[in-house]
Amino acid sequence: MTERKTGDGRVVVSGRKKMTPSEAFVETLVANGVTDIFGIMGSAFMDAMDIFAPAGIRLVPVVHEQGAGHMADGYARVSGRHGVVIGQNGPGISNCVTAIAAAYWAHSPVVIVTPEAGTMGTGLGGFQEANQLPMFQEFTKYQGHVNNPKRMAEYTGRCFDRAHSELGPTQLNIPRDFFYGEIEAEIPEPARLDRGPGGERSLDEAAALLATADFPVIISGGGVVMADGVDECKALAERLGAPVVNSYLHNDSFPASHPQWCGPLGYQGSKAAMKLISQADVVIALGSRLGPFGTLPQHGMDYWPKDAKIIQIDADHKMLGLVKKITVGICGDAKDAAIALTKRLADRTLACDSTKDARAAKIKAEKDAWEAELDAWTHETDPFSLDMIAEQEGEEGNWLHPREVLRELEKAMPPRVMVSTDIGNINSVANSYLRFEEPRSFFAPMSFGNCGYALPTIIGAKAAAPDRPAISYAGDGAWGMSMGEIMTAVRHDIPVTAVVFHNRQWGAEKKNQVDFYNRRFVAGELESESFAGIAKAMGAEGIVVEKLDEVGPALQRAVDAQMNEGKTTVIEIMCTRELGDPFRRDALSKPVRFLEKYKDYV
Repeated sequence: MTERKTGDGRVVVSGRKKMTPSEAFVETLVANGVTDIFGIMGSAFMDAMDIFAPAGIRLVPVVHEQGAGHMADGYARVSGRHGVVIGQNGPGISNCVTAIAAAYWAHSPVVIVTPEAGTMGTGLGGFQEANQLPMFQEFTKYQGHVNNPKRMAEYTGRCFDRAHSELGPTQLNIPRDFFYGEIEAEIPEPARLDRGPGGERSLDEAAALLATADFPVIISGGGVVMADGVDECKALAERLGAPVVNSYLHNDSFPASHPQWCGPLGYQGSKAAMKLISQADVVIALGSRLGPFGTLPQHGMDYWPKDAKIIQIDADHKMLGLVKKITVGICGDAKDAAIALTKRLADRTLACDSTKDARAAKIKAEKDAWEAELDAWTHETDPFSLDMIAEQEGEEGNWLHPREVLRELEKAMPPRVMVSTDIGNINSVANSYLRFEEPRSFFAPMSFGNCGYALPTIIGAKAAAPDRPAISYAGDGAWGMSMGEIMTAVRHDIPVTAVVFHNRQWGAEKKNQVDFYNRRFVAGELESESFAGIAKAMGAEGIVVEKLDEVGPALQRAVDAQMNEGKTTVIEIMCTRELGDPFRRDALSKPVRFLEKYKDYV
């Protein structure tokens, strides 16, 4: 039999051969470098699952399929390879929708394999029957439906190719009876695009514009991470002497130790970044779609430069000029485009050359001022937060200020750390305190903003990079949606460290009730048992932290247990009920009531 070797040394049959559709499916997975799949076993794909092990594929059984989808997302974002999720037809697949939506907005090359009810029962309302393609049509870049067993390898290969070429999730839908039979098939070789830097004309226009810029600013986005282009972004920034700001929730797209790094834009981002970009006359959005949530006013500043000329570089032409008006649009790979622009600027005299030292001093001054403000910003000072702090001083136990905790966690972070954050008030405030030295280190649910994201995503990240420390942040509300996956980490030796901010409330939404509904709290309180105790019951370690000087040592102890003993630890931090700024002040309106019975509810 003719064979070929994959990049990881496994063997794939070559040429047209007789095989079963299950074999064609699994061989195509091997050809695409798949070594890990996340999901829950099911009869719908059991014939293929039976040969995962001899193919060199591990199926990681999870607690809930949403967790599997998030694990695949984290795996893809760390490794740059495909993340794969699979489940039983019907409910197993519908459980994945939220996770695939999050992966879509993170541009993660996740392939969701969706076995469906058998073809002879379609339309009869049989057991676990569902029309599975419409479930994912809004959140996938491509949907491949195997309409004949003979096309199993073809559609499987295409879904993997499209996940990379389209930069997002794809769905492979397979009727469960199509895994069986006898076919002749050829396993397709993976196709990977060479994107290139963009068009010569647009690159020349961008270089000419940059040559005239007095105060250029670079936004380093997620595309820089996906293109492995951080060094190339650095070279461009250094040529220009430009401040570099991270796009929202892409804090790992530029090293925090670099003197030109200024921190993230967007919600709870860096005031230094916002003040500096507000002065720009030319902005280079490198690998960023300039999403609306990442450019909204924050800290009382409407910082987006209204008169600046914008150069936007994105691999997806549909993103160019979609959110912000642009001057030059470049459809290209962020890394290659940065190289091309740096070459065009290398031997030119630029308007900004003479002001490099002055701009460097301005960058340093703004960063120093922001760091000093963060150091002094030990707690929130709005009336509600002050009331909560005073109230809790009379309660039993010690309650820590979230901002002080986040600062201590930042100081204790180990080298090469990977951090995932959930959605919620404290997690969002964390955006001000998370800094990284290398890409593929920070994972958040992006603009889909779903709870229950952080823990399973960091488990997937750890599975892809077992040599790196893996830490998740979650509030107690989001934690309740995902904490069962601690069992996955323990059962399958994927050790992680989970930090839970226990403030006994749905903080982000409760903030809206403070600001708009006169502190009329409905369904926002979350009293619960000890999360550290629950973690111990699931086989993990559990630490309760009630003193500020215990925060850093607790994290260090948990990371040491993770890296040296293979142990998962939940760190439960007892926090005050103070609340940071809301996500968007324009998201709600002050209530108006016309009926007499509701007149006081304003």
